Amino acid sequence: MADSLLRSKISSPCSTTALLSPVFVNSSSSSRVSGKPRGLGFSCNSLRQRYSRFAHLKAHAQEVAPEESQSKEPKWWERNAGPNMIDVHSTQEFLDALRDAGDRLVIVEFYGTWCASCRALFPKLCRTVQEHPEILFLKVNFDENKPMCKRLNVRVLPFFHFYRGADGQLESFSCSLAKFQKIKDAIAIHNTERCSIGPPVGVGDLNLLDTPGSQ
Repeated sequence: MADSLLRSKISSPCSTTALLSPVFVNSSSSSRVSGKPRGLGFSCNSLRQRYSRFAHLKAHAQEVAPEESQSKEPKWWERNAGPNMIDVHSTQEFLDALRDAGDRLVIVEFYGTWCASCRALFPKLCRTVQEHPEILFLKVNFDENKPMCKRLNVRVLPFFHFYRGADGQLESFSCSLAKFQKIKDAIAIHNTERCSIGPPVGVGDLNLLDTPGSQ
């Protein structure tokens, strides 16, 4: 009886699993085989259930991963406070934005993604953008526009330029969060009602599209 029972266990489809389970021999009789201990070994059905559950979890994770990547929030420098806040990616975009602004006051922020002072100041700048929808705010990434920034003498970050229509560049200065009042004071001075006396001059006499060797 014991021999036939042992042969049936070895010949089953899950024979490798069955062989991993120890077989205990009763100490009183070497010909008598006891059952395997409770809790050891797996049946074929339990293995199939575990595999199907693992496959289901893996498929679910693959479906959720794209949704999580889509819901990822933008980095701080990628956020804009409103339609009057524009990212500038090239010298031509910068000149076009100044030309299209007409007689509006334009505030240009030169920043770096690695600049801790730029990051600390940015939330307060966004509130100012929302408080002054009549002002155009341009954001210029220093690392993406190094030649233009150098020709505009931007050597410290964050740095600000103020432009307005035919008056061209009005003011430029460096400003941190502790000195944010400088920006408010400049807005109060330059954001007054005025009439344009000619076409916008952009950046004045400096032609940013010239190559350094041509000057």
